Amino acid sequence: SHTAAAATPTMTRQALFAQAGITATRTLGELLDCAAMLRSQPLPAGERVAVVSNAGGAGVLAADACADAGLTVPELPSDLSDELRALLPAGAGAENPVDTTPAVSVRALSGCVDRIARSCAVDAVLVALVPTALTSAVGAELVTALTTPAPGGPVRPPVVAVLLDQADRVRLLAGGEGRAVPSYGEPQSAARALRHTVERGRWLARPPGSIVEPAGVDSPGARALVEAFLGRVPGGGWLDARETHRLFACYDLPCPRQAYAVTEQETVEAAARLASPGRAVVLKAEGPALLHKSERGGVLLDLHGEQQIRAAHRELTARLGTAMTGVLVQPMAARGTELLAGVVQDEVFGSLVLFGLGGTASEVLADHAARLAPLTDTDIHELLTAPRCAPLLFGYRGSPPVDVHGLEDLLARLSRMADDLPELADAECNPVIAGPDGITVVDSRVRLLPRCGGDPYLRRLP
Repeated sequence: SHTAAAATPTMTRQALFAQAGITATRTLGELLDCAAMLRSQPLPAGERVAVVSNAGGAGVLAADACADAGLTVPELPSDLSDELRALLPAGAGAENPVDTTPAVSVRALSGCVDRIARSCAVDAVLVALVPTALTSAVGAELVTALTTPAPGGPVRPPVVAVLLDQADRVRLLAGGEGRAVPSYGEPQSAARALRHTVERGRWLARPPGSIVEPAGVDSPGARALVEAFLGRVPGGGWLDARETHRLFACYDLPCPRQAYAVTEQETVEAAARLASPGRAVVLKAEGPALLHKSERGGVLLDLHGEQQIRAAHRELTARLGTAMTGVLVQPMAARGTELLAGVVQDEVFGSLVLFGLGGTASEVLADHAARLAPLTDTDIHELLTAPRCAPLLFGYRGSPPVDVHGLEDLLARLSRMADDLPELADAECNPVIAGPDGITVVDSRVRLLPRCGGDPYLRRLP
């Protein structure tokens, strides 16, 4: 399924790390960068960074590195910019990045950094310096300046240095009063380390959350359905559309009304029962080999009237032949954002709940996030906000927000289903149509395998 394809080992590991509060780096060098930052500086309260440099090019490079790392370089308040211009040499730029010019003195640089740090306009200060013949603002004198705040000020946000003439990747430079500043040889290292500390601070500040227990769940009915299926198919396999619909009904998932038909006449009669006057229907070919119906041309949309429905049934029969054992008839869903929600059973870590952009381009765009079940309300919120498509859910460029509470409820019910049924190897809702008036699981598939349950909190290494 698309869900199983998206649930890569990397995504599974990232889900575990996100929930356990583990800071993961990609290289040993990045590990040292991050350790130096965590060892010497307080955690930033947010992702806003002010860049101060004695060379315009170095400041731009540092600002770009921050943006690439997912940090923001906001414009400074006008009153703060005015104060900085009064401190700095003529010709200095007091926006963000702040260009102090090469003529800046150690005292002026120290005052500039301290004023920005005390302003509460940013959450961290990155000082990028190049050696010049006009300034001695390097080495121990610089560190003393950067680590000595003005008396009576608030607790300062983290301050980091980038010394572009530094041969070492990272140094911890001792400063006054037991303080230290991490000094990096390039701005990318400093920006990535800051990003890790921002994420660490957010994780420590996040509420622990509580496991969501949705109402209207029929766990015994779901257990009976699973045992009946595995009794008939001991090796496991994919449920057909009717069995999937019954399983989802046990967890009150928002599926549309549907009917299964074999003959052309049965299809016409089913459409007449399901669709209100003037409303279109959808025909979906069913068969053991038709897992991805759209790829085989097995889905026909927006069908009106008996004549179109008969023609569509004949078209599916001619196209798919004996691979089609029947058709699923559903009312045409309202338009909305196409999403994917599903569950995959990982052999090591247990049930993984995925969420993100759905539809036929789901694997191409690969915009998904995952968390390990059982989900807390905090996990559910993070699942909804983690994908890049998240702005589409909360109202984007004047469009109305979708039913976010409905999406939260859907993820909670999938989590409960995964927690109840260790045999649930693969469950996919794709697409899920999300609109302002509700959520609809338009298509779904489930695969069961004979498995025993385990404690989801007992993770083991392979």
